[in-house]
Amino acid sequence: MTDAIAATQGKAALSGDARTRRRHAAERRFRMMGLLAVALGVLALVGLLFSILSSGLSSFRQTYVTMDIYLDPGILDKAGNRNPEDLAKVTTFGYAPLIKNSLAKAMNDKGFNSQLEAGPAAELVSAEAPAILRRYVLNNPDQIGETVEFNLLASGRIDGYYKGRVTMASAELDRNISPEQLQLADELKEAGILTTRFNWDFLTAPDASDTRPEAAGVGVAILGSAYMMLIVLALSLPIGVAASIYLEEFAPQNWFTDLIEVNIANLAAVPSIVFGILGLAAFINFAGLPQSAPIVGGLVLALMTLPTIIIATRAALKAVPPSIRSAALGVGASKMQAIFHHVVPLAMPGILTGTIIGLAQALGETAPLLLIGMVAFVRDYPAAPPEGFFDPASALPVQVYNWTQRGDPAFVERASGAIIVLLVFLLLMNLIAIILRRRFERRW
Repeated sequence: MTDAIAATQGKAALSGDARTRRRHAAERRFRMMGLLAVALGVLALVGLLFSILSSGLSSFRQTYVTMDIYLDPGILDKAGNRNPEDLAKVTTFGYAPLIKNSLAKAMNDKGFNSQLEAGPAAELVSAEAPAILRRYVLNNPDQIGETVEFNLLASGRIDGYYKGRVTMASAELDRNISPEQLQLADELKEAGILTTRFNWDFLTAPDASDTRPEAAGVGVAILGSAYMMLIVLALSLPIGVAASIYLEEFAPQNWFTDLIEVNIANLAAVPSIVFGILGLAAFINFAGLPQSAPIVGGLVLALMTLPTIIIATRAALKAVPPSIRSAALGVGASKMQAIFHHVVPLAMPGILTGTIIGLAQALGETAPLLLIGMVAFVRDYPAAPPEGFFDPASALPVQVYNWTQRGDPAFVERASGAIIVLLVFLLLMNLIAIILRRRFERRW
């Protein structure tokens, strides 16, 4: 009888009764919902990346006008003494005729009728070109009187024409460019005077005015973000790790430590703009630190990052088995030796991961930096540390915000390019977190 009952139950289990079928159906539905959620997340990520890359990759290419320019000493150095003060008196208006005449000569050498086309062709060159030429002469006064080959920026409309933003139809309605100039640009491109290639200046150049989007770069923003991350790392890592070790391993369990833990959790959920208000009141209005300086941004972001590092470090310390502490104490180690020789090394992967995630979060913050004035237009590079911590600078997320507020469509391309640079930095930081976690990971 027992064997018969067991056989009957086995057949029922194989064939499945109503409850079993419902359970299996629910499990299949849950798997399908999970798979659908993952697919939707991947599709959203792919769509976001496609949107950013399709509009931002073109910012890493730029159209240039290649020509040989004669640095006429009769215009640039009338006294002939190569005195830097005298050379600096020549403004960009004095350099514009050199560019126009050199372009006319280059066109004439290529068979163009310079009498008819030199004027419109000169408008194809960026308004930033005279400033570039002037900086070169001031840095190389010995080149005056020589003919030097230059790759000068083309105007934003011409650059946009070769990137698909400007068309013949749109040029008819644009006061800054005409269809005839676009046709002339095509002829100059065929003649080799106009070229489009990789734009290193986008990564190294500072910001530019609203009328010169082709000259705008993220060089100052990258330096500003790097300086702020150095300050955040130097302050938040030792303070956050030390506070976590004390709270987790040494602090007594009473109402005061419970209050501290609750406040740390609350600070982690506080909107970032609140930290910006705190930085404006404490560091600028009270302490008198300069606005738009990496030192203020670094201090604000360090305060914002501390709760994240403390929570991650405490979680890593809790993950170490209590037997590790007991074994160390059992062989005669003091409590401090047990913690710093055994517990902390085993928790190091989690500590480093939490720290880098906190830094990555701080790198992408915009709201607190806007309140402390880092949205200012900055052309000069900050000096080397520590003086550079107090010089005006920008930051990558603020530069993105700044460019999206400008009217020229070329700045939207620049903003997407800056987002790509920011994403590359975040990807590198997360990659470093993975490498460090595996490097310091230990088994027990």
